[in-house]
Amino acid sequence: MLVLLPPSEGKANSGEGAPLELGSLSLPGLTAAREAVLGELVELCSSDEEKAREVLGLSEGLRGEVAKNAGLRTAGARPAGEIYTGVLYDALGLATLDADARRRAADSLLVFSGLWGAVRVTDRIPSYRCSMGVKLPGLGALAGHWRAPMAEVLPAAAGAGLVLDLRSSAYAAAWRPKGEVAGRTATVRVLHAPTRKVVSHFNKATKGRIVRSLLTAGAVPEDPAALVAALRDLGYAVEAEAPGKAGKAWALDVLVDEIH
Repeated sequence: MLVLLPPSEGKANSGEGAPLELGSLSLPGLTAAREAVLGELVELCSSDEEKAREVLGLSEGLRGEVAKNAGLRTAGARPAGEIYTGVLYDALGLATLDADARRRAADSLLVFSGLWGAVRVTDRIPSYRCSMGVKLPGLGALAGHWRAPMAEVLPAAAGAGLVLDLRSSAYAAAWRPKGEVAGRTATVRVLHAPTRKVVSHFNKATKGRIVRSLLTAGAVPEDPAALVAALRDLGYAVEAEAPGKAGKAWALDVLVDEIH
């Protein structure tokens, strides 16, 4: 099972660890594309703070994020699972998983990123600010920059099993499973059952709980149908729509009564 996650906008501090080793990150086929984004981002943030703030969409109160990006090559690095914070990651609670569940997380979770493309939660990265919606002056829209290298690398990373896609639309634009991989992919929405509406906070929190539940239970569904059964066994109310034709993903709605 491969679980595709969005990053968090908020991130923990880098700390005092050894700096980034770009070549040590998972999915080495993305290294050249990562270097291109990293190089332009560091140069932009080192040379023109106001332009960098505009490009990154940062408010005056987030001006310090520009300096953080300027120092990415020398900043301390920590496992990505410690860098990403926020509602989904709080609910997932990687640090509180038992050893077996942490091992499953290391094998199955893939976090998408405007800067790194995608990383495992064990990959050591510095704290940064660069969303997938950014358009860098030289490279252009980051989702477009990542599309070709992702298409080369991600099908192999997906293996032969289930792909559980929990990404937001901005990050899904960087790689959309196609063909046979799409047929074993399940996308998930979380809906407030009484209103049938998506509410951002509990949508993220429920997705984090879903991943935690699967990891803790040791559930390894092989396809979307098995995922539906596993989630129902874990107490989730799930509605599923199988694709009408080959090459399309399954669509799952998880219904939640309470917003929390």
